[in-house]
Parts: sequence; C-alpha cells; structure tokens
Amino acid sequence: METTIAAISTALLSAGIGVVRISGTDAFTVADKVFRANSGKPVSKMRGYTSALGRVFDGQNNAIDEAVCQIFCAPKSYTGEDVAEISCHGSVWILQKTWRLCLENGAHPASPGEFTKRAFLNGKLSLTQAEAVMHLISAGGESAAKAALLARDGVISGRIYKITGKLVEQSAFLAAWADFPEEDLEALDAGLLMNTLVSACEEIEEMLRSYDAGKILRDGILTVIAGRPNVGKSTLMNLLAGEDRSIVTDVPGTTRDIVEDTVRLGDFTLRLSDTAGIRKTDDTVESIGVLKAKLAIDAAELVLAVFDSSDELSDDDNDLLLALSGRPCIAVINKIDLPLKLQADLIRAKIPHVVTISAKSGEGRDELLKATEKLLGFTSFDPAAGIVMSERQRLCLIKAGESLEDAKTALSAGMTDAVGACVDFAIDILLELTGERASDRVIDEVFANFCVGK
Repeated sequence: METTIAAISTALLSAGIGVVRISGTDAFTVADKVFRANSGKPVSKMRGYTSALGRVFDGQNNAIDEAVCQIFCAPKSYTGEDVAEISCHGSVWILQKTWRLCLENGAHPASPGEFTKRAFLNGKLSLTQAEAVMHLISAGGESAAKAALLARDGVISGRIYKITGKLVEQSAFLAAWADFPEEDLEALDAGLLMNTLVSACEEIEEMLRSYDAGKILRDGILTVIAGRPNVGKSTLMNLLAGEDRSIVTDVPGTTRDIVEDTVRLGDFTLRLSDTAGIRKTDDTVESIGVLKAKLAIDAAELVLAVFDSSDELSDDDNDLLLALSGRPCIAVINKIDLPLKLQADLIRAKIPHVVTISAKSGEGRDELLKATEKLLGFTSFDPAAGIVMSERQRLCLIKAGESLEDAKTALSAGMTDAVGACVDFAIDILLELTGERASDRVIDEVFANFCVGK
C-alpha cells in the first residue's frame, strides 16, 4: 500500500460540490502540486483535521477552480493513511480535471472500494464493517440505513467475536487436554462444552434468520400485481408508483404485457410488475399476456392479488385463488368506494392477509403497507440486533453452524479429537467472516462490489 491513490469520491454529476480524495504516503505532496491555499501555506505544512480555502491550478499555472482542501493525518483518518480531500464546485469537467492533475503529479487511480479496503487492511474496520459501508451507500430507506450504520459500528462483528471468544476458550482446553495428557489438567467438562456449542448454534441461527429481512432491505422484493381484467390492477400500480405507469381504461384487457417499476412502500422497495388480466381468452395477443402473467406469479416473492369489491367472485377469480395457494400473497379488495357485491369471506378463507382499498382515491394505502410489513415479518424487525445483509456473511454462518452441529454429534459419541477439529474449523470460518483470516481472494471479491471513490 505504498502507492498514493486518488479518485472522485462523489457522484459524477453536476452538483453544488464534488470531492476528489487522495490517500497514501504522498497524499499531501500530490495535493501541494494541485492546490494552493490563499494563505500561502503549503498543504504539507497544514495541521491535521484543518481546511484551507484556495484554488486548483494546472501545470501551466492556470487556475481551474476555487476549492477547499481538508487534510487528515495518519493513522487517524478513514484509510489510516494521510488523506487530502479537495472539495471543488461540482462541475463534471472540473472534477475530472482536478483528478487528472492528481494523477499527473504522482497519484494512481483508485480501484473500486480501495479507500475502504485500505481502511480494512490498516485495521480501521472489520470486513463486516467494510461491507456495511457499501450497504450504507445503497440504503434505500430508514431501516436499511439504520441496519447498515449499526453494522458499520460493529454490531455484526461484535456478535461474531462473542461467539468465537467462547469457542476459542473451549478449543484451547481441548488442544491442551489432548496434547498434554500427562499434565495435571482438569477433566473435560462435556456438559459445559455441549452448552457452549448449543449456545453458539442458537446465536448463529438467530443471525441467519435476519438474512431474509436484510435481503429485502438491500435488494427489494419481486412483487406481482395479479387479477382478472378491469379489477384495478393498473390503477393500483399507478398509486404505488406515484405516477401513471400503466394505462387505465374501462375496457377489459387493456394491459397486455408486463409493466415494471421500482417503488417505495414504507421502508422497503417493491420491484413491481403490473400483469395482464388473467382470464380465458381467444385473443392471441392477450393470451400471450395472460401466460406471462402466470409465469410472473410463479416467480414472484410477493403477489398482490386484486379483486373487485363491486362485483361477485368470478370463475377467473376462483382460478386465481387456487393458483395462489401457499404463496406469499395479499388479497387487495379494490373499489370500496362502490356498492359491495363481493363475497369477501370466501377470499379471507383462502388468503390470510386481506386489505380493502380504493386505488382510485388512495384510501387504504396505509393498510396495504401494514399488511405487507406483517407478511414480510417486519413488524418485529429490529435493526439494532444486527442484520446479515450479504450472501458472503450468510454462507460463512451456514458453514460455521454446520461444523458446530458436527461437533455436537461427535461430542455425544465421545469423539473428542473430532470435536476439536470441528470447533477449530468453525472458528476459522467465523474469523473469515470478520476478515481476520480471510484470503486475498475473499477480500478482493468484497471490495470489487464497491463504487470507485469509496
């Protein structure tokens, strides 16, 4: 990490301010060649954690922009190295020009996530904390941001350290007990060891249960709006999207293909698809749309099944209810502003989660949000407990849990050597999760998912 790196650390869009970040042993030297403070004091002579107003100059001594340079001294910086940040006006041209001047004066282009990678390698962050930085950047709602911030503060790694600490104690005793039988050591307490293994397995299982919520917060949930023609699917789509995404008419069969959008519902994202009305039809084009709708339902993680409260249940409605058996589904009884004719009890008997709305007026939207939160398990969601938010973390926990289950089986059979081997493997996997024993390949894969500049 002897090279000095530079990157644009803000979005490459026209904005009020943009930041070029420089990190490494020569960060202040590079900044001195690009930035001149109005005070005349060189960047390399500035005190740490101070700022200076000045200008960015090119190699021909032409002023490029008025800017502010702020410096952070090693080891008390984000990366653990000397860091200089030049805040320019947010012109794309100015930012790119300032960055290129840094490269011309000794810096190297930063690779994706390299600033955070250096923070990890310099002991500023665990690997789970580094991953949380990425999740903070991509957070799409309050709960996602809160969960990511808590993970950045060490909630996940803290839970892992607690588990590994107890396992290491038992592993050390098992090793000593096996390697030095002639020493006057305490007898193996199989009951205490089993309790430690059981406790560790339970803690891992609890963490794994948070993964589904974390995945929804991170990626959203694939949601399909389904129902027979003219029940208000497209109106519901437009209500949730906050704009006219689907064509709405009184003519059944208007929607013949899938209309997609990503919308916010409360604190999570719905990757929403409005499908063609499901019914028996001789129309060739419409029948293709119906087939696509059925395939979309099969692939959906959540189905919003729409029914018309002003009409009795039809054969098409009943076919839809049958197709939704056992699927995560909310029955949306629409058009409650019209006289009621629908046999709602028949729907409630087959779909546990039912809401009544008027997609046209927006009445009932909050009830739909509450029903969705309940179905997805967010009513008892606690970001403070630590949320597993990456597939890498999940796989590490699964492997560690499986190894500890093997240790429990071996202990019950009196195979103490096997117990030690299984416990040691679980410890290695958990320390890979936090990054203490992660391979270069694992580390590179984690930071390859970052944006450049962070």
